[in-house]
Amino acid sequence: MTPREPLRRATREELLDSAVEVAPRLLGGELRTVLAPSGVASDAALVEVRLRITEVEAYHGQGTGEFADPGSHARMGRTVRNATMWGDPGHLYVYLSHGIHSCVNVVAGPEGQGDGVLLRAGEIVFGTDAAARRRGATLPLGRTALRDLARGPGRLGQAVGLRHPLHDGIDAITGEEHHGARAELWLGEPRTDIARGPRVGVAGVAGTDAFPWRFWIDGDPSVSTFRWGRGAAETAASGVLD
Repeated sequence: MTPREPLRRATREELLDSAVEVAPRLLGGELRTVLAPSGVASDAALVEVRLRITEVEAYHGQGTGEFADPGSHARMGRTVRNATMWGDPGHLYVYLSHGIHSCVNVVAGPEGQGDGVLLRAGEIVFGTDAAARRRGATLPLGRTALRDLARGPGRLGQAVGLRHPLHDGIDAITGEEHHGARAELWLGEPRTDIARGPRVGVAGVAGTDAFPWRFWIDGDPSVSTFRWGRGAAETAASGVLD
């Protein structure tokens, strides 16, 4: 298991910058959740899972920066689905991907900006058995299974137990209970081993070097494998980005 750096509770002020600036600050930090083993509120004993964040992607809100982000859920403005993104930084925007996977984002920027940082991958450093059961993994875990527990945003959401729509909007700064769950964001010192590049599986120009807004801890085994999104490779090869 990777040695852990000293961490402290995140503050809202640290997340007030744009998602591109906030995203690398989250690397090496932890998302800590406390809820029932099944991931939903019940009378069962609560369990804590701690995820060391190793890979993130930034998504800008409508009008953030010099140009719109065509890959962002907030690109067309506020909707019922993305309402959490427009609130205070430090809340978690939990949305459903492909109708199956609950994915977790940290809201960034001031209220009304609509920025978010997708937690793409991480390493479970506490509560491994609970995370494995949520993922349907067989215990005891081998090295590969342990690496893959939260490798990818769908697996990550499942491992930490946060579910759409139940836990959308949970506050990771105050740690206040929200539908039977609590979440806390912990951060460490800035890292010097951060790599960056295009976002994974994002369609069109939003998944190319025009938006190098994926950040990860270089060499960490829990980081997901890069793949092009629909039409992104063709867009990059066409030279239209030059």
